Amino acid sequence: MKPRMPSLDLELFPVSRNSSAVFWDGGEGGAYQALLLDEDRGWLLVGGRDHIYMLNSDSFTQPIHWPAGQEHIERCKYAGKNLSMDCANYVRLLQPFNKTHVYVCGTGAFHPQCTYIDLGHNLEKPTFRLLSQIGESGRGKCPFSPQEPFIARLTDGDLYAGTSVDFMGTNAAIFRTSVHSSNQHYIRTEAYQDQWLNEPEFVGSYSIPDTHSLDDDKVYFFFKETAVESNQLDKRIYSRVARVCKNDIGGKRSLINRWSTFLKARLVCSVPGPGGMDTHFDELEDIFLLETKDPQNPVIYGVFSTSSSVFKGSAVCVYTMTSIRAAFNGPFAHKESPDYRWMEYKGKIPYPRPGTCPSETYDPLHKSTRDFPDDVVSFMRTHQLMWEPVMPIHRRPVFTRINTPYRLKKLVVDRVDAEDGQYDVLHLGTDDGRVLKVVSVPKENWETEEIILEELNVFKVIQNLFFFSHLFILPSQVLFVSSDEGVVQLPVQRCELYGKACVDCCLARDPYCAWDGSSCTNYFPSNKRRARRQDVRYGDPWSQCQDMRDGSENAELKTVYAVETNSTFLECVPRSPQATIKWIIQPNHSQTSKEVCQTHPPMLAFLLKITVVC
Repeated sequence: MKPRMPSLDLELFPVSRNSSAVFWDGGEGGAYQALLLDEDRGWLLVGGRDHIYMLNSDSFTQPIHWPAGQEHIERCKYAGKNLSMDCANYVRLLQPFNKTHVYVCGTGAFHPQCTYIDLGHNLEKPTFRLLSQIGESGRGKCPFSPQEPFIARLTDGDLYAGTSVDFMGTNAAIFRTSVHSSNQHYIRTEAYQDQWLNEPEFVGSYSIPDTHSLDDDKVYFFFKETAVESNQLDKRIYSRVARVCKNDIGGKRSLINRWSTFLKARLVCSVPGPGGMDTHFDELEDIFLLETKDPQNPVIYGVFSTSSSVFKGSAVCVYTMTSIRAAFNGPFAHKESPDYRWMEYKGKIPYPRPGTCPSETYDPLHKSTRDFPDDVVSFMRTHQLMWEPVMPIHRRPVFTRINTPYRLKKLVVDRVDAEDGQYDVLHLGTDDGRVLKVVSVPKENWETEEIILEELNVFKVIQNLFFFSHLFILPSQVLFVSSDEGVVQLPVQRCELYGKACVDCCLARDPYCAWDGSSCTNYFPSNKRRARRQDVRYGDPWSQCQDMRDGSENAELKTVYAVETNSTFLECVPRSPQATIKWIIQPNHSQTSKEVCQTHPPMLAFLLKITVVC
């Protein structure tokens, strides 16, 4: 009997006054955790429960049904797992393999498996089928559990993954396996060694070149873990950045099939306080790499939250590769024995420096990590942790949210050209399903001004944010947001909502938007003098709109008549979170007036009881 396919709808769904394309599951499947954009075809691949979907803003293809094997479902059930929640094939990994194939992995009812999706050569009508339903083992590539956080990145035919490799989820490791050949050689972090990894929760990974030599290419991993260097009674959580050399093949007599270049350092995100009492945001939630013109020096954005149950907050910190490399090139942390405290290592560092990638160009004696001297390998077994932490730019967050009903969980960053410079616009997903659009404007003395441009309620819980700038008829940028409920496509700019006046458009301070002389529209750089009116840094409409002053540019004046002792509803809908609306009362036959209320975002409306004295 042919398995029943879930019913699917692709429709336009209004989310807080914006047209947003929604991919909606009609009752089966769900759990949309894996997203991959096929940029050549303009399709979005979505991995869910027992299914893989392919969609764009206009249509979708018949989904691929990829269930777990019945024997694995039975084994999962008998092992005490929840049949409806755990014992299915949750697609957790979608990575491009080549122009025509995608590498895909699923949990397989606690029996992870991987295979390939064939897209074919037709860009307009992709094949979209699995090469094999059974595939190969996904151990070390994909987690057993659908709830376990994990990361994976396919680069140069090798899959780098941070995941657990056992049924119980207690043996976590950073793995590298080959997916382009029958060679099953793997390399991993040491098992059950706290100084390597201690109850890690993986967040992200990126391949970043260190120099112009390919031998220096490294893969960086971002995660949080129980800190071995903190007081063991506290069990503090620290955020980490770790790295390995891509040409690491392990040791010859020691560290066989283990990383011999693995190093890690603490990522600090804190608000400076009096007397050195900083407020720390220790738990990394998400990471985003913002590419620059220099591939060796991207900008790293991280979302962090507090560990305290009393003080709750979230922050966004920014890091440079210069500061990250400085930590890895600095002193090592050292602990003489279990009864001693961690301290800076003052002893002799062997040659070549531990963590250095082997290169015949630099040293003909060290063509691979198996050529490293025994003292280097021995040092690497016990010195993975660096002494100096990685500090953020300006040693403080660029955005914080304190004592809010939500926590920041996901992050996507878009670098936008504006009339007065470049701005990094943050698109932030929260744990209660909101999407915030934020810009941080630099001020004097390294201070920044946080501007919330938009706050939208999208889902109950957000799983993923995915940014995509694509071309159909006109260049348009969209943000994909996924959760267990579905996938929403949000435009990153909705300039028309800011009103029909130069003043309103300028006050919005949205880098995406500018006044073109007749309306508030998407900003495009122009060589024409005063072609577009925009002021993100100061939001000063007087300097931008004074030569266009007419009756329409004045502040809107609305008169509301009320009856004495009655309640009157004053509806206030600011054009943007930066706009302010004031209501002033003037009693009958009186020449004086006074302000009775003032709206502040996000207030949209209120009921005001006014009493008129004659």
